Amino acid sequence: MLPRLLVIAKAPVAGRSKTRLSPPCSPGQAAALAEASLADTLEAVAAVDCGGRTLVLDGEPGNWLPAGFDVVPQGGGGLGDRLSAAFAAVDGSALLIGMDTPQVTVELLESGLGQLQVDGIDGVLGLCFDGGYWAIGFDGRRTGVFEGVPMSVPTTGEIQLARMRELGMSVTELPVLADVDYYEDALEVAAGMTSGRFVAALEEMSPADA
Repeated sequence: MLPRLLVIAKAPVAGRSKTRLSPPCSPGQAAALAEASLADTLEAVAAVDCGGRTLVLDGEPGNWLPAGFDVVPQGGGGLGDRLSAAFAAVDGSALLIGMDTPQVTVELLESGLGQLQVDGIDGVLGLCFDGGYWAIGFDGRRTGVFEGVPMSVPTTGEIQLARMRELGMSVTELPVLADVDYYEDALEVAAGMTSGRFVAALEEMSPADA
């Protein structure tokens, strides 16, 4: 069976999602960009031939959710705990991504899934330019992989990679992407995209608004 694709996300709600976009964005604008980013991400995932699609969601699904996804609630605790719970909820190989890289493509996702099917490859990791990571996957159920990995710090990605290798895993690194945390990130990511809801949502904001 092909690996499963997981998307971990927070429902786009004003005042709760993408709060680091404010300022200059209003809470409503930040939520609109979050929804557009999530929608573009889910659209790419929906187009990939995989062993199933699961949205690991903090909040309630909305009309931005395409058909064909299982929806499960996020676990409690910190991000490492929630990532661990997401992988523990599925059997076999899986690749997990977040909602902060609306530029992700079908080809990138297929490459990650393909690496998980290569003999001798135990995991994949896609780093971000800010030091985090946008994708992580394993060829089977893994325990302890997030232990001791501090989340949301400039060295998260390198520590996560070191932890995987410490556990004896052979890891393939995926292309490095920029993720959207701040408004400047949004401008950078959108500049590299030719279409999509994220680009359209950003274009609707005038300089006076953001």
